[in-house]
Amino acid sequence: MTEFGYFLSCEEFGPDELVEQARMAEDAGFRSLWISDHFHPWNDEQGHSPFVWSVIGALSQSCGLPVETAVTCPTVRIHPAVIAQAAATSQVMLDGRFRLGLGSGEALNEHVLGDPWPPADERLDMLEEAVAVIRKLFTGDEVTHRGRHYTVENARLYTLPETPPPIDISAFGPRAADLASRIADGFVTTAPDADMIARFRARGPDRPVFAGTKVCWAPSREEAVRTAHRVWPTEHLPGELNQILPTPSHFEQACELVTEETVGQGVACGPDPEEHVRRLRAYVDAGFDRVHIGQIGPEQRGFFDFYRKEVLPLLDTATGTSGATGATGTNATNDGHGKNGGNRS
Repeated sequence: MTEFGYFLSCEEFGPDELVEQARMAEDAGFRSLWISDHFHPWNDEQGHSPFVWSVIGALSQSCGLPVETAVTCPTVRIHPAVIAQAAATSQVMLDGRFRLGLGSGEALNEHVLGDPWPPADERLDMLEEAVAVIRKLFTGDEVTHRGRHYTVENARLYTLPETPPPIDISAFGPRAADLASRIADGFVTTAPDADMIARFRARGPDRPVFAGTKVCWAPSREEAVRTAHRVWPTEHLPGELNQILPTPSHFEQACELVTEETVGQGVACGPDPEEHVRRLRAYVDAGFDRVHIGQIGPEQRGFFDFYRKEVLPLLDTATGTSGATGATGTNATNDGHGKNGGNRS
């Protein structure tokens, strides 16, 4: 049974807004939270980039939903030993409701310290080694590690949860999916691709798979399409551009090629619940355990009212899925260990 969560966008909203959205998501019946980890937004129109680990601390005190990073890159901008400490603390504060979503990252966020941005194969190799370092530190043992990419010396995490957070790996292509299949507790992606799920589950059929997608509710479809095109045209760029362009201004230049028509065809927009259900049904049919939905633009309260009253009940009826219609923090799923951007390689 597919559950539905909410996708908090650190690129589009400040920390206080994200915390308030998490409360509204819980009240509306969403069952979990994804939160992005960015140093830059994709474009200046989005306009935010709060430090995700500070926001997660606030979320732990403000709502009862499970939280997952979607996704953190533990390879260039932040050393994997520091990510391990942040994730362990988040798991403690969330009382076991945290999952660590990891991916190979984008130049947009990872080049900011002046480090070179490696090719895709090397980024995946770095990610694999980073996960090994994180898992060693989660044991609570003193760790010394000298690998191809990372050195750790006499490091030990003293604040540890009873159970380490599960590690999920993001992938959009076959090489990254194969890596996830080897090393991950769960799989993270954005496309309703059953073949990628099968590739991931080849080495472990019971592991959970999670998706994220964006929609845009507005009083009219035309207004929603305009908003989605203005704020998130980057969702529609082809190939590896999202991994290799280094600044928001570069994305703005590339997005001059993205039309409103393209956005309208690719995003559930407007006030028709059937359109939203059709888009989400593709993820249900592909076999995802959870789908996290992010509302584009400022109409957050209208979105949550719309989903609580019209979309989640329709999904329950049409697909047998679990939106927990009308749920609040007292009956939302708090299963940090249960079923809950990456690389196109």
